[in-house]
Amino acid sequence: MPRLLMPAMRLLGVGMLLASSLLAFAPAASTAAPATPDWPMYHANPARTGYVASTRDPSRLTTQWTAPLDGAVYAEPLIVGGRVLVATENDSIYSLDPRTGRVQWRVNLGTPVPQSDLPCGDIFPLGITGTPVYDPQTGLVFAVAEVTGPTHVLIGVDVKTGHVKVRRAVDPPGIDTAAFQQRGALALDGGRVYVPFGGLDGDCGPYFGLVMASRTSGTGALLSYRVPTAREGGIWSTPGPVVDAQGDLYVSVGNGAASGGTWDKTDSVLRLSPTLQLEDAFAPVIWASDNASDLDLGSMGPVLLPNGLIYANGKSGQGYLLHAQHLGGIGGQIQTLSVCAAYGGAALSGQSLFIPCASGLRQLILEPGPRLAYGWQAPGQIIGSPVVGGHTVYSLDPGGTLYALNAATGAVRATVAVGGTSRFTTPAISGNTVYVGTMQGVVAVGIL
Repeated sequence: MPRLLMPAMRLLGVGMLLASSLLAFAPAASTAAPATPDWPMYHANPARTGYVASTRDPSRLTTQWTAPLDGAVYAEPLIVGGRVLVATENDSIYSLDPRTGRVQWRVNLGTPVPQSDLPCGDIFPLGITGTPVYDPQTGLVFAVAEVTGPTHVLIGVDVKTGHVKVRRAVDPPGIDTAAFQQRGALALDGGRVYVPFGGLDGDCGPYFGLVMASRTSGTGALLSYRVPTAREGGIWSTPGPVVDAQGDLYVSVGNGAASGGTWDKTDSVLRLSPTLQLEDAFAPVIWASDNASDLDLGSMGPVLLPNGLIYANGKSGQGYLLHAQHLGGIGGQIQTLSVCAAYGGAALSGQSLFIPCASGLRQLILEPGPRLAYGWQAPGQIIGSPVVGGHTVYSLDPGGTLYALNAATGAVRATVAVGGTSRFTTPAISGNTVYVGTMQGVVAVGIL
């Protein structure tokens, strides 16, 4: 099929979103602290660029404060209206003072699921794992708490008071809820909250990839999309759905049941409409063998690029450059290049992509053609999902050291120890502070 170009207005909309992410989320007024740029969702904006232009480049990093909380923090911290919002695996959401770490309010949303109630997994207890999302229209921060039952519950909390305003179960009827995990970040667009689901570590139980959607009011019917595979095909990468300027969602999908025959839309990138209808899909030619060997695209979220392009990368080590508006089906990529096995969420600054490679963070550069070219690669221990402030990339190693890297060269500018973190931890930036969730709480790191 011929590749189609993105319509002019849609292309302009995506370009404005990528170039002006900060303007789209202007800081809210607050009496609790001086106004600082908001970071209201995973990697700051619907395109998940993870980029803040105004942050200074560091000569050193220093710990400003450490806030022990009631559980491990797997979700990315959010910064909204002079508050740091942090969700824990104990099913709590905290509002912290960004200057001191003092607790402004805390709400506990239920009892997390103990290891004894789960068929497999690697997070115990299991509470809030996916990064929440803030809705400026309602003033609510939305999270999904896994509570004893088990049940997955969408919660909307007033960021000023901590009062729960929305509470509804988001499990579709008839599923084995214990086999599903809500790990990907929540997305928000058009008055709806989108919730992706995959399975537990170990791929046990009868789960399948799923996206649910609820109105932010908590009323009305839930919308859903199910990956058409007999089993697995999880939508579990930590960025969750990536949303373009028209409200379409892009998700990466893990390995599924099919290892030959008819493609079951697994090992894929899917484009879904705002009402969760399947619009388009991509898979590598080798999708069947990738499925059979657990070498799928589901481990890293898609990356929206300028000029109507999108990048996908997963466990196989292959990266794929695609047309966002014509994903191309099986083998429809513009370019394939050997990059790395990638896990988590990438970041984007201008024409540079920063990929969370298991062999060390890697830069790719978008060039005319279009094509991607190799840039620098960081030392092998720096594997965390990156964010970019100014001309500096921030990423973690498994030992809990935060690295500040020169975005142009990959050279280390500064480091600081923050304590134990999960493999998929990604920082958040506001002003000249980096906030990092840890296995004990959250750490604020000053950029000096």
